[in-house]
Amino acid sequence: MAKYVKGVMIDRREIDQMCQRLGHQISQDYAGKEVTLIGVLKGAYMFMADLARYLTVTVRVDFMSVSSYGSGTRSSGVVRINKDLDADISGRHIIVVEDIVDSGLTLKHLRELLATRNPASIALCTAFDKPARRQVDIQVEYVGMQISDEFIVGYGLDYDGRYRNLPDVCVLGDDNQGGEQ
Repeated sequence: MAKYVKGVMIDRREIDQMCQRLGHQISQDYAGKEVTLIGVLKGAYMFMADLARYLTVTVRVDFMSVSSYGSGTRSSGVVRINKDLDADISGRHIIVVEDIVDSGLTLKHLRELLATRNPASIALCTAFDKPARRQVDIQVEYVGMQISDEFIVGYGLDYDGRYRNLPDVCVLGDDNQGGEQ
């Protein structure tokens, strides 16, 4: 295990069960339709790949990379697009796939931005939800797990670009963290 990781919060077995449950639910909700999964880079790449394996509907995938800026380590919710979508989403059923939702500011802005591109529908899907950190009211249609307000890494989540490759979701030690997730 990595030097600054305190311990495992969610192991890979639980993660797989979560992906299977979400994949089944999304497949039922979109039966007979094609969906476009939009992964928010970099954190969602692992979750989106695992989720897609459990979908039984026709799937397209695309990615966006966004940054939010604020004062210090706090997100303002103002989003800058670093990598935009490759395809037109007009008339498509899209599901934005995110690794974690905390304040909700960035995801709310992203949903509003994508709505201007005339998709048939927009849904949000997150692996992990920290409702204790919510600053805005945002509806997330597909939530893998609600978690406590701890800084987590692994399974695509990082601290300063490190630990994304850990197969489990782990709690980062207090001596190696500085900002919000």
